[in-house]
Order: sequence, then structure tokens, then C-alpha cells
Amino acid sequence: MSELYKRYVDVEVRMQKDRTMIPLRLVWDDGRKYEIDKVGRPEKRASQVGGCGIRYEVKIHGQYRYLFFEKDRWFIESTQP
Repeated sequence: MSELYKRYVDVEVRMQKDRTMIPLRLVWDDGRKYEIDKVGRPEKRASQVGGCGIRYEVKIHGQYRYLFFEKDRWFIESTQP
């Protein structure tokens, strides 16, 4: 398995009236947007790359990834820094 890095990303989110956040798409540094096709139930979990936050298992273009909300910022576990 490749080494993983914490990669901070912009996330477009729907905030529901019960304060539940639903991530809708990732926005890369160059402006590319990636639709999130499926969002798993949020859980408080530690990341393999350090830190702890609310972890969402998301499906983007057929691939499952972990997306974290930690201290008011979003990051993914990425093979690229």
C-alpha cells in the first residue's frame, strides 16, 4: 500500500436543519469539482494519516474514499501530498 497523506480540500456541503452536514462535491485546488455519488453515515474516527474527526465514507467516480471533517476543515486520505 502506498503512503497516505492528509490532503486538505474544499467541500461543497448541504447543511440540514438538524445541523447534519452532507458533503456534495470536492473542489480541487485547480477548481476541478468531483461529485460525491454516495455518502456513508458519519462517524467519529481517527485517520490513518493522523488526527481525528468526523469520517464520511464517500463514493466518487466508483471509488470509495474517506473524507474527514476535522477542526472546521475537510481533508481526504490521499496518495499524493
